[in-house]
Amino acid sequence: MNDVPVLLDCDVLVGHDVTTGRWSRAETVRDVMKATGISGGVVSSLRATFFDVPSGNDEAAQVADGNGWTVCPVLDLRDPLGAERELERLLAGPERPRAIRLAPTSQGVEPSFPAFGHVVRLLVDAGVTIFTEGDVRKVGPALRGLGARVVFLDTHFYYLGDFVVMARGETGFHTSTRMLTGPDSLELVAAEVGSDRLVLGCRTPFHESQAVVRRLLTSKLSPEEIARTAGDNLTRLLEQP
Repeated sequence: MNDVPVLLDCDVLVGHDVTTGRWSRAETVRDVMKATGISGGVVSSLRATFFDVPSGNDEAAQVADGNGWTVCPVLDLRDPLGAERELERLLAGPERPRAIRLAPTSQGVEPSFPAFGHVVRLLVDAGVTIFTEGDVRKVGPALRGLGARVVFLDTHFYYLGDFVVMARGETGFHTSTRMLTGPDSLELVAAEVGSDRLVLGCRTPFHESQAVVRRLLTSKLSPEEIARTAGDNLTRLLEQP
């Protein structure tokens, strides 16, 4: 492509990753985005993921507001009653959340647990797009048949067939491109269920953002399909009521 499309990352994290000890500060995210040509995206808080949901979500909102990004609050699947209260707080706030992030693996909650199903139903009823971490083979089936609008953040190219067979029957299923680095992975999704199901995801600054962007821009997708994947699809998902 001669003209690089608008690049938006659906998977930005800020805060302290307690599992690795690494930090993600706003200035670090800005540096990575500048180096890779990413214009912005949706940002979530690691504080909210691991130990303090309300203050973590407020932190992410502050970072997003200060940088022109979109906040993606997190709910604690370990505490479904607390998740109810936090969702109520968010929905009653001045800026209704456009998306909510779930972290079943990081929080040690299996998709088969009652808490997971309860929180998912709350989000579907609220009409919120769900961004979810976790193995698509385990998380995907728990989201089928609900009319959910979902972006799977950890779809690995080894399990791409599992995503495709689910997405054929679920028009709301989308996948991040972060781990679709296998030969023709992006092209396979586009051919099987359409390029409107692909969403650029880099997990800035914890992943190789440059490699993810390069893989998209050098793919066999058409310029129009690349533009959709790079940013148009994410914008559409965030704008849907």
